[in-house]
Amino acid sequence: MNRFQFVADHQRRYGVKRLCAILNIARSSFYYWRRTAGDRAARQAADARLAARIRAVHRESDGTYGVPRITAELRDDGERINHKRIARVMRSIGLAGVRLRRRHRTTVADPAAAKAPDLVGRDFTASEPNTKYVGDITYLPLDGGKFLYLATVIDLASRRLAG
Repeated sequence: MNRFQFVADHQRRYGVKRLCAILNIARSSFYYWRRTAGDRAARQAADARLAARIRAVHRESDGTYGVPRITAELRDDGERINHKRIARVMRSIGLAGVRLRRRHRTTVADPAAAKAPDLVGRDFTASEPNTKYVGDITYLPLDGGKFLYLATVIDLASRRLAG
């Protein structure tokens, strides 16, 4: 329930002026809300009809189509509709298209190069500090398709970051 509906429900007992003052809303906003109730109901009904058409197109695509493709399909059927409205309705009914991830190839292995030996022997435990260290490189994506590289070295005994 929103604040305007609360005022509408209790206005006979307490009055609009008092309720709007308590709820910190302008009386003109309440009266505007009440005056446009029919328009909101019509928009909700139109969105419900649109949601049914979106579900049908989404189902036909086996759940793969997202906002751009569903918008194109509906426009091909003669519907004049904005992609933002399609996105809003899809969010409200819980539909989303399949997002394909791009695979980023960050290194190209040399097949002739010798493989690095496994010095830890797959044993990632250490009884004393400063005896075994492991490292890792992580690629953090940035805007524009670039990457930031984060390299870490961890002491296996204390599990603390060494560098």
